[in-house]
Amino acid sequence: MQRTTSILREIVMVTRYRDSRWVGYWWRTAVTVFCLVGLTADVRATAVGGDVELKVGIVQRFGATPEDELTLKATEGKGLTLRFLAGNMEPQTVLANSIKLEIQMQPLAVPEVQEQVVLSTNPNFETAEDSAEQWRAKGIEVEIAQPRRWQVWAKRDIYSTPLLRRLLLQSLEAQGFKTAYLDTEIKKQEPKPSWVVNGLRYNRKNLEIVSERNRIQVYQGKNDRTGRIFVGVLRLQPNAYGTYTLVNQVPLETYLRGVVPNEIGARAPYAALEAQTILARTYALRNLRRFAIDGYELSADIHCQVYYGLSGAFPQTDKAIAATKGLVIVYNNELIDAVYSSTTGGVTASFKDIWNGAERPYLRPVVDAVSNIWDLGRDSLADDQNLRKFINLQKGFNEEGKSLFRWRKETSLPDLALQLQKYLQDKKHPLAKFKMVQQMQVVERSPSGRILKMVVQTDRGAIELHKEEVRSAFLAPISTLFYLDPVKKDNQTLWGYAFVGGGYGHGVGLSQTGAYQLGNLGWSSQQILNFYYPGTQIQPLNDSISFWQAQ
Repeated sequence: MQRTTSILREIVMVTRYRDSRWVGYWWRTAVTVFCLVGLTADVRATAVGGDVELKVGIVQRFGATPEDELTLKATEGKGLTLRFLAGNMEPQTVLANSIKLEIQMQPLAVPEVQEQVVLSTNPNFETAEDSAEQWRAKGIEVEIAQPRRWQVWAKRDIYSTPLLRRLLLQSLEAQGFKTAYLDTEIKKQEPKPSWVVNGLRYNRKNLEIVSERNRIQVYQGKNDRTGRIFVGVLRLQPNAYGTYTLVNQVPLETYLRGVVPNEIGARAPYAALEAQTILARTYALRNLRRFAIDGYELSADIHCQVYYGLSGAFPQTDKAIAATKGLVIVYNNELIDAVYSSTTGGVTASFKDIWNGAERPYLRPVVDAVSNIWDLGRDSLADDQNLRKFINLQKGFNEEGKSLFRWRKETSLPDLALQLQKYLQDKKHPLAKFKMVQQMQVVERSPSGRILKMVVQTDRGAIELHKEEVRSAFLAPISTLFYLDPVKKDNQTLWGYAFVGGGYGHGVGLSQTGAYQLGNLGWSSQQILNFYYPGTQIQPLNDSISFWQAQ
């Protein structure tokens, strides 16, 4: 394999052109740089000595439809300053009180082929990253993308011609790799953003927007009447999928003002707010590599952390952010994988219960209760009967009485088939054209009760789903902590299945619902974090701490 890849690389010719004036202008603001073994010393020093600036994609797929539009307004002051390259490639500055960004579909003079080798399709970034490391170990340079689901692509500037891409795919097929395929699209037109200022219409792919008073209200779509307020620089820039991303360059501590109230809720107990703040800061700094392919670092949605700018900022959450400034959670002098979820269902999951990759010793099953309500060492939830007993327990948990703590959802066989077909089509699965779901069975669980493998029997054969794939494939389960009950109706034939479970989300690390209860019981933020992340320490950020290392 490495010999094949070496030959391919020898015939790669990559031509790059970039106007130096544009680069100097466009990137004159400090750029956060990182490498495979973590942030560079310069960026770490910035984070330690000051407030590192993040690049957050607040609108990720602008231009996906011709009807897309964005309206940006200065909240106060002299309005907006727009910077972009003019037709002669000279930087141009235009002033406006507000602008409306619209999409114009422009025909291409010659149709273009947009093509990449997709090596794997994954339910989440963590599993995609593990897959990427495995491909790199085989000698293939890769990049992680998220056109819709998380994917690993053969690096486009290495496999830059149709011949190279097909040689790579043939080599993989000859060695028995079944997940790789060629994703090809012929583009006859492309979306271009445009806007009108002082009666002149501009049409550029890159645009920087700043406000003198540093607050910009963003309205997304024609029906958005309230908008969201963002602080810092906004940039509209192309992404890897032929559309555009509106990126907010914002200081970390200001970013937290838009995350904490929208993640755990502004009225959570103060200790829970502090715990959420320390987690959110740690998570952001550890995850700056997620959207490298698109030229930014974090998204503003559940694929990272929910971020609404200053909309929703609240005095109590601001107080928690100020009180914990610079504090992060570490394990062996490295930022922890600071994952958290809404509701665990009564027991947290380990890292490998949900994602592929190396275990994190501090992410292990913890019964989400103050009292000794269940002994995992004696009664493992890997046993289906034990899990059923556990799910039927209602009292004594930190999440007791909450709507997402326990749930039951029924789905018919035809609906299950439609949902699974759509998921398999996205993955280009060879059995995607099956017609009927005949039977479903959970065949392997983790000690925390999470599903590790489910087999779905169809008219065209058995389909295996692993871990979080189950949630991607079906609408009913909102966590992987559930068991299946066959549902029979009318003449006692199999109608479908009931998903009976607990929790919402992946269930790894802190439960936001559980943290509420612990805060109400008088626990401190440190006690809450030590409960959900045993063996970790809270420390001020310093230049000896590693941000992230490949596992």
